Amino acid sequence: MPQPIEADRLIQSPQQAATLAPLYCVTGDEALLVTEALDALRAAARQKGYTERRTLVMDARSDWGAVAAETQSVSLFGERKLLEIKLLSGKPGKTGGETLAQLAEASRGQADPDTVVVLSLPRLDRATRESKWAGALAAHAAFVEVPTIDRSRLPGWIAQRLARQNQSVDAATQQWIADKVEGNLLAAHQEIMKLGLLYPEGPIAAEDVERAVMNVARYDVFGLRDAMLAGDAPRVVRMLEGLRAEGEALPLVLWAVGEEIRSLARLAEARAGGQDVNGLMRRLRFFGNHERLALQALSRVPAQAWPLAVQHAHDVDRLVKGLKVPGRLADPWEEMLRLALRVAAASGARQPGKILKNAY
Repeated sequence: MPQPIEADRLIQSPQQAATLAPLYCVTGDEALLVTEALDALRAAARQKGYTERRTLVMDARSDWGAVAAETQSVSLFGERKLLEIKLLSGKPGKTGGETLAQLAEASRGQADPDTVVVLSLPRLDRATRESKWAGALAAHAAFVEVPTIDRSRLPGWIAQRLARQNQSVDAATQQWIADKVEGNLLAAHQEIMKLGLLYPEGPIAAEDVERAVMNVARYDVFGLRDAMLAGDAPRVVRMLEGLRAEGEALPLVLWAVGEEIRSLARLAEARAGGQDVNGLMRRLRFFGNHERLALQALSRVPAQAWPLAVQHAHDVDRLVKGLKVPGRLADPWEEMLRLALRVAAASGARQPGKILKNAY
């Protein structure tokens, strides 16, 4: 019975084996890691002379005779072949199950095959694992089980991926990146690759990571956030007008401003209750310049103003969804401006005179 292959080992060193197995089974639900495992097998196949590649996407209603035809046919030019079978549902049906079981049995004892078969399918549930075809694959195929990276493991995964490109960040920044990508492994991978392009090898400062991760699409929404925290009301007006003119999505603008206001409301409540504000700021992922601006806003805006700002953000969210809110303007962009100015144009803001009348 072949030993299971760790996905990370396969991804990092696919060409080390002298020959390829006749049958591989790649199973898992993490699309990025499944793709990387398949890419590693394709690279190994090319290196070992499997120049022809065919792909079949199958399900329970497919003609499984096509699989038998592909595995039994021999190229007129003697080319070796890589056959990929994608079973997207993970349910091959009766005929498909029989075909896979036969394929697994036929692979037993093969050495240096002319056709290498790679079957990819989702993670198998318990009932499926107990089926005859799944048992045959487990017994005779080279089984590559791609792990699921849950939220608790994501910071460590980010650290490992950064280490591959000889970079590192501290534990708090690992958590911050994990929060920003919201468990999306592909998004995390893209941000890690971006850090590799922007910064040299070695440790990366938290402030640099924040600038890089936020700098996607038109992420001037975070410049808007910073202007709001700094109390720069004229800049808030200019930036919001620019974002609107550029066609930025209002839900994204509201997310950047609203999340900030909710976090600051928690910090203001903690400060009023004599709690450890610095510890809470760490947990809420405030670092560097962002931390400095947040403290500036907390010192400028009265503590009792934050709950009202949180409710205002909820009202803007309802307006964005097309609902009317008594006492609020019908245009959600105009009400978004009033929300941002509630913080920016509070006592101590620069040049508040003309704008302050619209802040609430």
